[in-house]
Amino acid sequence: MTDLRITQLSSGLTVATERVPGTLSVATGVWVGVGSRDEPDAVSGVSHFLEHLLFKGTDTRSAQELSRGVDRRGGDFNAFTSKEYTAYYCRLPARHAEFGIELLGDVLTRPALRDDDVHAERQVILEELAMDDDSPDDVAHRTFAARVFEGHSLGRDPGGDRAHVQAITPDDVRGFFGQHYRANNMVVTAVGPLEHDELLSLVEAAFADVALGGERPVRVAPGALGAGQTIPDDTEQVHIVMGGRSLARLDPRREALDVVNHVLGGGLSSRLFEEIRERRGLAYAVYSGVSSYADAGVFQMYAGTQPEHADEVQALLRAEIDKLIADGITDDELDVAKGYLTGAFELGLEDTGARMARTAGQLITTGTVRDIDGQVARWAAVDHDAVREVIAEVLTTDPIVVTVGPD
Repeated sequence: MTDLRITQLSSGLTVATERVPGTLSVATGVWVGVGSRDEPDAVSGVSHFLEHLLFKGTDTRSAQELSRGVDRRGGDFNAFTSKEYTAYYCRLPARHAEFGIELLGDVLTRPALRDDDVHAERQVILEELAMDDDSPDDVAHRTFAARVFEGHSLGRDPGGDRAHVQAITPDDVRGFFGQHYRANNMVVTAVGPLEHDELLSLVEAAFADVALGGERPVRVAPGALGAGQTIPDDTEQVHIVMGGRSLARLDPRREALDVVNHVLGGGLSSRLFEEIRERRGLAYAVYSGVSSYADAGVFQMYAGTQPEHADEVQALLRAEIDKLIADGITDDELDVAKGYLTGAFELGLEDTGARMARTAGQLITTGTVRDIDGQVARWAAVDHDAVREVIAEVLTTDPIVVTVGPD
């Protein structure tokens, strides 16, 4: 049994704790409700820039003291930026829980944000972007997102682009932090063997200096789809991404879409894997996936193949979509997909870090946490009617195609 409890402090900060008896670690995360879609155009990439800078030190700790303090205790301290939130997390042996919570409180409420650190980290981020540009599959996925959400901030890469990263100033970073890193726009989650009251007390002390107030960003839904794109590149493979819009995060048909995705390209038993890799040997990596946001979603398929097979693989991707539209899925495929989704979900919650991330992510995006049994029941309830409905909704629109590779 676990014990998930959610408390809102007088500051407005939301704190969720989950006691998991028998675990040896405490995972603590701070999810901030701002991401790349919420940035002003002139400073796109500032969320990711700020994420980097919070590891450069605070008023009382240097960057080296932060990293050595975590290493000394055998822990993990990291962060990531997404389109709709930015996340910071620390996982440590339970006996060091107080240190981890206090560390996050220091970083999230008292970052130094020095001018020199901004200029130094700018170069690190430019190197990160250059590294991504050297990965043609990353370029294909990034370009696909920009075309699916043509002219909308959801189409931005959370890492930013070189021109904007070069132009962001220390005042831009500090202003963005002051506007968004406030109590009403944060969720703190701690999961481990400790009691709620003990963890709550530690969080309250660590985040005593959190800025009050704050509002969730106002978001506008994206407009029409853009067109596909071909990007010539001197690579050994052609990287193909094909797809379009799907369902928003709270759409009640999301579980049926999960089933369809698993049947199509979500695992080793999927149609894409069996047809394109196992039967024909035309790709090593081939899969499908879905992503959901507050007011929109994306469905996509990916395959990497040698140039002489690119047209054939594109035709096969389209053919598998056409088969789903025409015939739906079999009873056996439905059973396998539901078994995989429920089983993988349960296995994924075996560690404190996974539970923490799930709770924090749901609270910052929806304000609630769906109980585990309820989520399993939603997948288990998917039937052929639900599958046919979601196929008609998502897959019948002509997909857009992005390719990266030799002409």
